[in-house]
Amino acid sequence: MKALVLGAVIGATPLGAVSQERPEDTEVWEPEPIVVAPGTAGAPPSDAIVLFDGSDLSAWSNEDGSTAGWLIEGDALTVVPRSGNLRTRRGFGSVQLHIEWRSPAGASGEGQGRGNSGVFFMERYELQVLDSYENRTYSNGQAGSIYKQHVPLVNASRGPGEWQSYDIVFAAPRFGDDGSVLAPATMTVFHNGVLIQNHAVLDGPTVFIGEPEYEAHGDRAPILLQDHGNPVSYRNIWVRELEGPAPVGRDGRGP
Repeated sequence: MKALVLGAVIGATPLGAVSQERPEDTEVWEPEPIVVAPGTAGAPPSDAIVLFDGSDLSAWSNEDGSTAGWLIEGDALTVVPRSGNLRTRRGFGSVQLHIEWRSPAGASGEGQGRGNSGVFFMERYELQVLDSYENRTYSNGQAGSIYKQHVPLVNASRGPGEWQSYDIVFAAPRFGDDGSVLAPATMTVFHNGVLIQNHAVLDGPTVFIGEPEYEAHGDRAPILLQDHGNPVSYRNIWVRELEGPAPVGRDGRGP
């Protein structure tokens, strides 16, 4: 056996040969990543677009384009039941989104009737917001689910009335000129710092009844917060746009 191994090594590298490779051959210097200052004490990073910091709703409107009708109290934005969904005034594609939310204290109701809201990317793809602390419902409809598509890996919910956070990486779908799906949407989600969706591949936009199916749409559309009739609160909402040059591989030419 030793003879076979020695023969294989000698056959692969001629005895006495000197490698011409250098460490520098695998170093990539361009492009140089831009500098982004990370936030401290809960503040957003320097390249973030702040959508709500507690001061006003200038980044939002009602879904019909009218003035946003939800309530600002302190640093929190709270759903006014039956006032309608809110959506951002500008459109987004692929993003990193940070959002903090709180279901009402003094839990009442059960299942989907308790602390129900949702975060929709491109007005179509929903990450469910729900009071899922000791509140059983269908698994692909609980907090952290990609509604009716992907069950969260774990239930990382805090109790009603406690602030919770979602950190989400959403990759927008890409369509061909003929409307075909070149790349489906994907979502990675951390709930209270715990990974609950790991590059989940979406089968299409969120639907309540039936199976999802893609229909080609634009590259950018608003982010939407859902009024589902419960006074859910939100705060500290910011987003980083992820469009730009393709990631660069070790050879500097891309993936």
